[in-house]
Amino acid sequence: MTRTLLSWTTLLPLVALLALVLTWGRELPLVLSLGTGVLLIGAVLAAVHHAEVIAHKVGEPFGSLILAVAVTVIEVALIITLMTSGKAGTETLARDTAFAAVMITCNGIVGLALLLGGTRHRLVRFNPEGAGAALAVVATLTTLTLVLPAFTRSAAGGLFSGAQLAFIAVVSLVLYAVFVQTQTNRHRDFFLPVDATGRKIDESHATPPSTRQALISLVLLLAALVSVVGLAKGVSPVIEEGVKAAGIPSSFVGVVIALLVLLPEGLAASRAALRNRVQVSLNLGLGSAMATIGLTIPSLAVASIWLPTPLNLGLGPVQITLFALTIVVGALTVVPGRATRLQGITHLVLLAAFIFLSINP
Repeated sequence: MTRTLLSWTTLLPLVALLALVLTWGRELPLVLSLGTGVLLIGAVLAAVHHAEVIAHKVGEPFGSLILAVAVTVIEVALIITLMTSGKAGTETLARDTAFAAVMITCNGIVGLALLLGGTRHRLVRFNPEGAGAALAVVATLTTLTLVLPAFTRSAAGGLFSGAQLAFIAVVSLVLYAVFVQTQTNRHRDFFLPVDATGRKIDESHATPPSTRQALISLVLLLAALVSVVGLAKGVSPVIEEGVKAAGIPSSFVGVVIALLVLLPEGLAASRAALRNRVQVSLNLGLGSAMATIGLTIPSLAVASIWLPTPLNLGLGPVQITLFALTIVVGALTVVPGRATRLQGITHLVLLAAFIFLSINP
């Protein structure tokens, strides 16, 4: 079984890369577009496998960081791919996708991890220092980048002025960099999993893959990411047309993109929770939310120089309300350092409310 899995994760990025070469720049019929979508999802799943191999080599919390950054690369590429079309509604795509990523990670990934962990292990434990610090950074970054544009007066309609956008991009990068330094160096122990007694578990002593295996996974991870980025260009019209045909607001495209790119994080976090390593799940979920804002928004701020549409980042009242409730519930979840499936279900209800109101605003 292991050999089959390894063979599958080795071949799929290469097949996806070949498909990218054959389809690049061509308008695909529906059947081929659907096939491309299947390959894209497969490449995402292969990417998470190889990211986890590299993560095992470098240890936690570096592993969660690698996967979060890899997923963010996919997200930025998908957003820019759709925004370059210049179609109506793409000016809010970055906002919709970034906010959807925050809601999916803070409520979906965290909620699912707590539900699975709480169901199997009854009571799960994690580090309130690390989870609380991550949640605080997510709240700060999201408020600065997505909430403030709805209230600033230099530019109308949820837009930052050029100076404001530059300032927000710089402080987002600085805050994210400081958090990464804290997570991986100065206070690394805050982000390690804990056992049933609350004792921190450093799993760096576990037998890691060889350097050769890690390097092969690195190459295949890069191939998978390039494939996902390129194949997204062929799939994006299908996503847009499908949302339009269903009579759903165009803003839901951002939710679809976020769900797609966060699939690897969700799978990895769920597996960690079932192993009673909920701290790893929180590192993945909150770390992805942080990377989405701290890396995606600055990247798009630079890309906005040549993008054909303005970068509208301001959230609406319903979104701001859901975000505020998410942060309050998240704080009450992480402060005790332990949780049951009740907290998981509460977060999942918030995610369901977000998705429902995105479809039926």
